Amino acid sequence: MLLISDTVEVGGPKGPAHPPKYPVSPVELWNPEAFTKGPPMSAFAAMRQASPIAWTPEPEDRPGFWAVTRYDDVMRVNSDYETFSSQRGGILMSHQRSDMQLARASLDAMINMDAPAHMQLRREHMPYFTPSYLRGLTDRVEGEVTRLLDAMAKQGRADLVQSLSAQLPLFTLCEILGVPPEDRPKFLTWMHYLELANSFAAERAGGGGGLEAAAAEVPPEMKAFLDAFTNAIQEMFDYGRHMLHKRRLDPQADLMSAIAKAQVDGDLLADEYLDGSWLLIVFAGNDTTRNTISGSMQLLSDFPEEKAKLIARPELMPGAVNEFIRMISPVIYMRRTATRDVEVAGQQIAEGEKVIMYYGSANRDASVFADPDRLDVTRANADKHIAFGYGPHTCIGKRVAQLQLEAVYRQMLARFPDIHQSGPMDVAPNNFVYAIRSMPVAFTPEG
Repeated sequence: MLLISDTVEVGGPKGPAHPPKYPVSPVELWNPEAFTKGPPMSAFAAMRQASPIAWTPEPEDRPGFWAVTRYDDVMRVNSDYETFSSQRGGILMSHQRSDMQLARASLDAMINMDAPAHMQLRREHMPYFTPSYLRGLTDRVEGEVTRLLDAMAKQGRADLVQSLSAQLPLFTLCEILGVPPEDRPKFLTWMHYLELANSFAAERAGGGGGLEAAAAEVPPEMKAFLDAFTNAIQEMFDYGRHMLHKRRLDPQADLMSAIAKAQVDGDLLADEYLDGSWLLIVFAGNDTTRNTISGSMQLLSDFPEEKAKLIARPELMPGAVNEFIRMISPVIYMRRTATRDVEVAGQQIAEGEKVIMYYGSANRDASVFADPDRLDVTRANADKHIAFGYGPHTCIGKRVAQLQLEAVYRQMLARFPDIHQSGPMDVAPNNFVYAIRSMPVAFTPEG
C-alpha cells in the first residue's frame, strides 16, 4: 500500500476558483493564537448567519479553505466521503505539518484513509471498543477515578488538569493498549509536547522551515526547549515501534497487538503506518477526553443550576455528558478535499479545494439545538451532537470517552458537591483541539 505521506496533496489551488457567495471569514481560523480563549464561538455564530460557507485565506503559499459552520452542511460533508476525501489532502491544515516526523506520521494514519483501506483497519480495532470489552474496562476506570479523587480530597484546591484530567485518559488508554505500568509516566511527557506542536507549526507558517529552522533562529533557552520537544517526539515513536514489533512476535489480548497485526489487502502495515497508528491512538485516545473533563468543570461553574440538577438526580449523568461534549466539542475541525466540483449551501466548490468542518460551530446551531449556548443537562437531543464526527470516520473511541466522563462527574459531584472553577483557565494556542492546560478548582476538603 502506498504511503499517504508520499501521495497526499497538502497544498491546492491558491484562492477559490469560484467567487465566494458569502463574506470572507471574520477571524483568522488558520491562526492558533485566535483560539487561546477556546474556539471563537461568537465568530462562528456570526458565520452561521452570514457566511455559512466562508472562504478563509491562509498565509504564504498555503491554499486557503472553505469554512463550513452550519450543522446540516457539516453533516453533508462528513457523510459524502466520495466527494469530500480525507486521504487526498489529509485532515489537518497545511501549516500543521512543519515537523517532518510528526508530519509523515500524522498523514500515514487511519484517520486520513478513505475506503476501502480505512474500513479494513477500523475493523481490526473494533474488538477493543465493543460493549463486552468496555464492561470490564468500566470497573478499572471507576477505580482509577476514586484513586485520583482520594489524592485531591484533603487539599481543597487543585489544578484539575494536573490532578485528574491529564491522568485518567492516559490510564485508560494504557489499559486498552496493554502498556506496562512502569512505562506509563512517559505518556504524560509526550502529550505535553504533542499539544505544543500545533502552535510551533503556526509560528513558522509565515516563514517556513519548520521546527528545524526555528531551532537555528531562537535564543539558546528556546533552542533547548525545542531540542527537548524533538527528543520527546523521537522517544515516543521509538517506543511505539519497539512495542508494536514486540507484539507481532508475542501478541497479547490488547489493542497494541491488534494494531501490530493489522493488515490491509493481506499485508502487514509498513513501519510508517505503525508510526501513524501509534501517533493517532496516543493523541486521540487522550486529548479529547482530557479537555472535555476540564471544560465540563467550567460549564458546571457557569451554570450552577444545572450542576444542582445533577447532584439531585445523578441518573441524568449520561445525557449530561453528551451535553458537555456538545458544548465543548474538543476536536475543533477536520479538513477534507473536494474530489469533484460540487455545490454546498449555494456555494460552488472546485475539485481540489479544501473544505474544513467546524464541529463546535455545528453543535451550537440554533436550528438543531434550542438556546444552544446554554448548558441543559436535560436536553432531549444532546446526543445529536457531532463532536465525534459522523459517518465512516465517527470516532471509534467515543464510548470510552463517555464512560470516563460519567465516572468522573458522578463520583466528583457526590464527594465534592461545591467544587467549582476558582480562577482563569489557561488554553494553549491550538486551533485543532481545545487544549486546556490548567483549570484551577476549589472545594470543601474531606476530613
